[in-house]
Amino acid sequence: MNIRVAVIFNLLIFSFFSSNAQDKRASAILDAMSKKYKSLQSFSALFTYGADGNSSYKGDITTKSGKYRLKLAGQEVYNDGKTVATYVKETNEVNLSNYEPGEGDFNPAKIYTIYKKGYKYSLAEETKDGNAVIELVPQNKAAKIAKVRITVGKKDSAIKSWQITEKSGNKQSFRIDRFTPNVAVADNFFTFDKSKYPGVEVVDLRD
Repeated sequence: MNIRVAVIFNLLIFSFFSSNAQDKRASAILDAMSKKYKSLQSFSALFTYGADGNSSYKGDITTKSGKYRLKLAGQEVYNDGKTVATYVKETNEVNLSNYEPGEGDFNPAKIYTIYKKGYKYSLAEETKDGNAVIELVPQNKAAKIAKVRITVGKKDSAIKSWQITEKSGNKQSFRIDRFTPNVAVADNFFTFDKSKYPGVEVVDLRD
């Protein structure tokens, strides 16, 4: 996995109103999911991810008040709400950039608000194991993402997995393996500390 995974892993938000009964059911499921996650002060999750059916990898994320720290294969991404630091272990290099959230961003710290703005959604499937699959399609025709499918538990309103399909046809899938609500974590946990990475090369791309 390369830095592009971390970039695409940043979040979307959506607003769509429909008289279609299926969309109303999707809205009820998504609203319950959003309420569940908004009630949490913080959370951490272990997940499995992969692209286009190739090898799968393990990762983890911790988030608090919109900040997040994300670990992927050979990478760590820190977002303290002002700066995004992407550390690549192989090269012992970190890139610093301004955090500039915008429409179409896929921010893993706000996955529970994915449906609020910028996307149309519908209930695509209800599985035998009690989950609902919601499909989101961007309203912006220029978006690189073609669609996102999120699987949500209908009983516990928990996010089980999601799949991102780009217009190029590339697909990335994520499955939640373990979820821990309200973890105790300090704010500086989300800020990159170069003293913990001896010899790291810092590439500062901030304005």
